[in-house]
Amino acid sequence: MTYEKETADLRIVGESFDTSGNELEIHADMANFPSAEPSSFFAEVKPGVSADEFAQKLAAVVQPLGGDATTVPPSEQKGVILIMDAMAVLLTLMLVSVAGLGVLNSLILDTRERVHDLGVCKAIGMSPRQTVSLVLASVTAIGVIGGLLGVPVGYALHRIVMPVMGRAVGTALPSPVLDVYGPGQLLLLGLGGVVLAMLGALIPAGWAARARTATALRTE
Repeated sequence: MTYEKETADLRIVGESFDTSGNELEIHADMANFPSAEPSSFFAEVKPGVSADEFAQKLAAVVQPLGGDATTVPPSEQKGVILIMDAMAVLLTLMLVSVAGLGVLNSLILDTRERVHDLGVCKAIGMSPRQTVSLVLASVTAIGVIGGLLGVPVGYALHRIVMPVMGRAVGTALPSPVLDVYGPGQLLLLGLGGVVLAMLGALIPAGWAARARTATALRTE
């Protein structure tokens, strides 16, 4: 590597996950280039010290010398990370909405086909609460199957899609960014399939519970 008139042999030891700049940068020891002078300094305040107050006091000292001091937001809150988080949230909401509407549509058709059977059950004493429980129980298996299939597929897609998203914005993603799902979180995601199925079934279950017994019995 050559800096002005000085040349040094550098050994690449890794990649730094830094999204603060838009250009490729090399992080190296300044001892390799004695004539190089730093243009900025990064300081980390102690716990309990206000970074804004520290920056203001420091700026008052260095501004007469032609410098300045300001606070830097945490790197995880900067451009690339915010964009990726927003895309992940948007995709999640879209998938949840589509899955919930799919369950709702299927269960409305199924409930209308079974309305006569529900009328018979209500005629022999089934209460509205029991009717709701019966309809919700019918989608539990769908939720379990969806969780068992969706979690492994989603986990695999996460390992494929996230690096592609990173390369699209010009950065590689280290393992701490990708390895974010533990066994407990995967279990909760699997249970989310059951919860989503039940949420989608609430409207048909409420309709079945409110349907009059005589009207249901006359429906074929």
